[in-house]
Amino acid sequence: MKFVFLSGGFAGFVITSGASYWAGHQPDRILLDGAVGCLAGGILFRWFWTVLVGGIRETILQRHAAATAAAGAAKK
Repeated sequence: MKFVFLSGGFAGFVITSGASYWAGHQPDRILLDGAVGCLAGGILFRWFWTVLVGGIRETILQRHAAATAAAGAAKK
């Protein structure tokens, strides 16, 4: 989870700072935009990771339930 949050923050900082630099902003504005992008990227990646892990967990539970039901039907 920490790696995902840090990766998202880094990606957000780089993308936002690059866009701000490309737009011709002053250095103080570039760093401010980068800081906001870092926070937004970290939160966005954390949310996405939570959704992804929840989906994987749900898939595993459904497959286990289906395998258990198939094993129970095969014994009868």
